[in-house]
Amino acid sequence: MEQFLQVGIISSTHGVHGEVKVYPTTDDPRRFKKLKTVIAEGQGRRAAETLTIEQVRFFKNMVILKFKEITTPEDALKYKNVPLLVPRKDAVKLAPGEYFICDLIGLEVTEDTGRYLGKLTEVLQTGANDVYVISMENEKELLIPNIKECILEVSLEDNTMKVHLLEGLL
Repeated sequence: MEQFLQVGIISSTHGVHGEVKVYPTTDDPRRFKKLKTVIAEGQGRRAAETLTIEQVRFFKNMVILKFKEITTPEDALKYKNVPLLVPRKDAVKLAPGEYFICDLIGLEVTEDTGRYLGKLTEVLQTGANDVYVISMENEKELLIPNIKECILEVSLEDNTMKVHLLEGLL
């Protein structure tokens, strides 16, 4: 399991006081209101660093953040396209049967008959329910909706998922 989870990506600067626009990669952008710090992922020669959140605002589908450590638009520009992370211990608490996408990627998927189907390589968020993309050994992709009739068991400890294929899915 990954130690840190991504909550957003800095997309651009905003205003003259060093604020940044963040594209949220979390299901609930309001979670930024509860965060005190985030980690700006290190890129290139820059090391990862902890940034202190001073102010949070929302604009359309973006989050506007003001960090204590960034005071000018020039400073803010250095963080363009930088992912923002939180330690797993600070992540939102999940209900039973809910998982972080990063924990599902790479699971070995088998059918309830015991037949191996492939690896879960992507999660598509469609609105109604997520759809799991399974890369099969024959290099084809299988799409399985995340509904209780299809997803029978997920074991992060064993790195496995057991599914039931409804008629027409394969």
